[in-house]
Amino acid sequence: MDAVTLSMDYDHPGCRPVLRRIRVQSPFIYGLTNYVAATLSANVLLAVGAAPAIGAAPGWPSGFGGQAGAMWVNAAGLINCTAHDMLTAVDAANAAHVPWVLDPVAMGAGVGEYDTIIRTLAARGPAVVRGNASEIMALAGGAATARGVETTASIAQAVPMGQELACSKKMIVAISGPEDHILGPDGQHIIVPGGHRLLTCVTGAGCALGGLVAAVLATLSMESDRLVAVAAVHALYARAAEIAARDASGPASFATGFVDALSRLQNADTLGTDA
Repeated sequence: MDAVTLSMDYDHPGCRPVLRRIRVQSPFIYGLTNYVAATLSANVLLAVGAAPAIGAAPGWPSGFGGQAGAMWVNAAGLINCTAHDMLTAVDAANAAHVPWVLDPVAMGAGVGEYDTIIRTLAARGPAVVRGNASEIMALAGGAATARGVETTASIAQAVPMGQELACSKKMIVAISGPEDHILGPDGQHIIVPGGHRLLTCVTGAGCALGGLVAAVLATLSMESDRLVAVAAVHALYARAAEIAARDASGPASFATGFVDALSRLQNADTLGTDA
């Protein structure tokens, strides 16, 4: 793919064949995330047809880290597991050539000890880093601008630093915002429009997206297919949010409708029908 900027939504012809693989293959996805986001993350993965296991029970990081089809590590999982658990899981995944996703939640919020752990994880070679604008800027070496887990930076500020991070570390960087930007290691740039503001009102929505990115990575045999696949799951997320928002009376009903919409979209694609 040339180093040009492309746009990809759910109706793009390259999107649905990628997503169909998740339902057909039902990959085993292991995740280390925080207890706040675990339920939604599991439900999102189940809705699209993946098989999740979440947590650091004895033996899981070393065992599941190497057995899973893919893995995601949400840094806020340090609430309920240890840095050793995360590093053990990552080392097991790397040894078994299992692709994994890093979500640097709250990176750059001014907590140096926490940021150091995230940098240690990032140095171990994730296939994808997915975060908001402030988190990506901080991981790339920019100013610490996050306010807790929320971004205070704009997408426009984050994209150049995200591109530099993707190219220097030879990984994919996904920046979530009003529109999502998927940045490749060779200068590729895919913009995913759509979504809905209610996603920002549901705890763990961004965290669950990291799990969904892992799910699609697990279905791929070629690293060259990853960029479009990561964009495709962001497009699915955006379309499901738009559908859920139509009938939602607020964040709680939206969250339920969002999981339902993910399931309907995936089932329709597998069966070749409209959602």
